[in-house]
Amino acid sequence: MKEALDKYWGLRLETCRRALEGNGFEAHIASDAGRARDLVLETIIPGTKGRTVSYGGSVTVETLGLLDEIRKRPGLEMFETMNVPGPRETRMERCRSALLVDLFLTGTNAVTDTGILVNLDMWGNRVGALAYGPRHVIVVAGRNKLAANLEEAMARIKRLAAPLNAIRHDLHMPRRTPCVETGVCNDCRSEWRICNTWVINEKSFPRGRIKVVLVNDDLGL
Repeated sequence: MKEALDKYWGLRLETCRRALEGNGFEAHIASDAGRARDLVLETIIPGTKGRTVSYGGSVTVETLGLLDEIRKRPGLEMFETMNVPGPRETRMERCRSALLVDLFLTGTNAVTDTGILVNLDMWGNRVGALAYGPRHVIVVAGRNKLAANLEEAMARIKRLAAPLNAIRHDLHMPRRTPCVETGVCNDCRSEWRICNTWVINEKSFPRGRIKVVLVNDDLGL
C-alpha cells in the first residue's frame, strides 16, 4: 500500500511541480523529508549565494531541522526573530527587519495543483516575505499541503491549518481564540485572531525568486 501511495503522490507532485515552474517558481521534488533537507542545505542555499538568513514560523522547517543546521554553517548569518528575549513588540520589530535578508525560509499553508501558493497569517511577517523583501525565499511543502484549486486550498486552511496553528500557539497567546476550544473556525473577532492576512502567490517575480521544494511525505499542519 505504501508503494501505491508514494506513486500516487509522486504523480500529483510532478503535476504541481510543472505548474509551479510554468508560473515562474523554481520547483523541486524530494522523495522524503531527509532528501528535502539535503536539497535545501547542499544545493538550493549555496545556489543563492546569500549570506543573511531568516525564517517564518513553520512546523515543516522545524521538523527538517533546517534552522539549527544553518546556524552552524560558516558563511551564513541567521537573523533571529522568534528566539529572542524581550516583549512581543521586540519580536515583531525583529520580524519587520527580517524582510531585508538575502534568504527567507518558510512552509506554506497550501499549494494548488495549478501551481499557486496560498497562505493566511496573523502578523503578516511570513506572507510579507513571500510577497516582497528577501532576495530569495525557500518554501518547503509536504504532500499533505496539496489542494486541487484555490477554493480547496482556502477551505483547507480554514478547516485544518488555522485551528491547528491556533491550538499550537495557545500557550503564547494571552487570550484564547474560539477555535482553540472548538477546533472549528468561527470567523471570530478576537484580538488574537490568527487569520488576518491572505497572500496568494499566483506567480513568482522575479522568476525563480521563490523556490518550492515539494516533498513526498506528510509534513507540517
